[in-house]
Amino acid sequence: MKKNGLVIAIDGPSGAGKSTAARLLADRLGYLYIDTGAMYRAIGWKARQEKIDTADEGKLTDLCRRSVVTIKKDNIDPRIYMDGIDVTSEIRTPEMGMMASAVSKSPAVRARLLMLQRELGKNGGVVMDGRDIGTVVFPDAEVKFFLEASAEERGRRRYLELKEKGMDVDCARITEEIQDRDRQDSGRELAPLKKADDALLIDSTALSIGATIEKMLSVINKVT
Repeated sequence: MKKNGLVIAIDGPSGAGKSTAARLLADRLGYLYIDTGAMYRAIGWKARQEKIDTADEGKLTDLCRRSVVTIKKDNIDPRIYMDGIDVTSEIRTPEMGMMASAVSKSPAVRARLLMLQRELGKNGGVVMDGRDIGTVVFPDAEVKFFLEASAEERGRRRYLELKEKGMDVDCARITEEIQDRDRQDSGRELAPLKKADDALLIDSTALSIGATIEKMLSVINKVT
């Protein structure tokens, strides 16, 4: 165990509840929650703002060189800043999810964010969620989870989340976008979405968030 506590990795597909579980788990443990997916969304957001082709590695390299992504704790919900601008709300759309997946194929983007993520978690006491935390970012994390749920359930959850924010969305379309994101994330050559061999698989399709957290805590308590 590192000096500030464990490194806890939570991986899984889009909409499986990783962010909610990681945020609440970090709060229960008194750990820092690091939303790595939001970091990729922030890069995707800036690429979209500047009309950068996500296949243009040179321009993405330059974008990373002059971009500063920061995470600030706000109660238990972190705020994501790109170059000092709070983009937390703007990056939480299906479109930015696809942009995050697109820029994550870039070696320059992954190298830049990998360095930042490892720096944030090097002393432990963190709960980090994403798609390659347990396989690439922290392969030596003391506790690893792979959280999944059916595409239909993930689509329903995301639909309700966006509807609550006042967005005009279609549940079937969101489910289709989630399935597209799954294929894109799992099929990419660089750090594809996959379960680490030593990660505990949790299917949250029929679980409440509370039950999911308790299941995770029961595993963590055996380690600490």
